[in-house]
This record gives sequence, structure tokens and C-alpha cells, in this order.
Amino acid sequence: MRYNKRMKDCNSCGKCCVKYSDGGLSATDQEVDFWEAFRPEITPYINAGEIWMDPENGQQLKRCPWLSQDSVNNKYLCSIYNDRPDDCMHYPVTVTQMVEDECQMLEVRDLRNPDQAQRDLDKLMIDSRPPVLGNH
Repeated sequence: MRYNKRMKDCNSCGKCCVKYSDGGLSATDQEVDFWEAFRPEITPYINAGEIWMDPENGQQLKRCPWLSQDSVNNKYLCSIYNDRPDDCMHYPVTVTQMVEDECQMLEVRDLRNPDQAQRDLDKLMIDSRPPVLGNH
């Protein structure tokens, strides 16, 4: 059987944003410098390179402050999408990660052939992140 269809496009289900926005994400010095110069409203949410911190008390927020949900379509929206951190831009990295996160981009055929699905994912994400090398 020939594998000729890429995985689904992102449907903005928000699972990745909700899961990862409450800790563990960081920003590079270059990202912080960019935000300070061009998106100063973002910088109060950064503390020592860690992102989405409460500007009032320095504690990790439970959810990204730039994430909102469209109640009509039940989709998630990122208000800083074009200037989002690399940690967000690079997601998803591996098909294994997508499975763990219950990503809705995956098709049954992706699960049957994860190596091909990883190659497809790398092609899909070529403009967003460097390719994954080594084990998947």
C-alpha cells in the first residue's frame, strides 16, 4: 500500500497550547530582545527566560495569556501567533509527542507507519523548525 497523503492540517483544537502553556516553556535572549523592541506587551510575562509568568507575583500562569477560545467554533486562537516563541513555533516535533498529546492532526495511517508520518511532519514543519535528526 502506497502512503501518499499527509496528516491533517491543524484544526486549532488547542490541546498543545493548553498542555504546554503552564510551565516548561522558555524564550531565548533573541526572542526577549525582539519582544522588548517590537512587542513590549509580552515582556511582563517573562521572568529569567521562563515564559507566561504572572507579572504581579512572578508565579507561573495556568494558561498562556495570549490564548483564547472561540466559543462559537470551539477553536483556540493565539493573539501573538506571528511573534510566538520558538517553543510554540517548533511544536509538534515528533509523531510520538503528537500521540502522547492526542493531537488531532494524526490519521490512522500515520499511526500505522510512524516513520513515514515523521517524514511528513518534518516536511510540514520545514518553515517552522529545524528537522528532527536521529530517533523519533
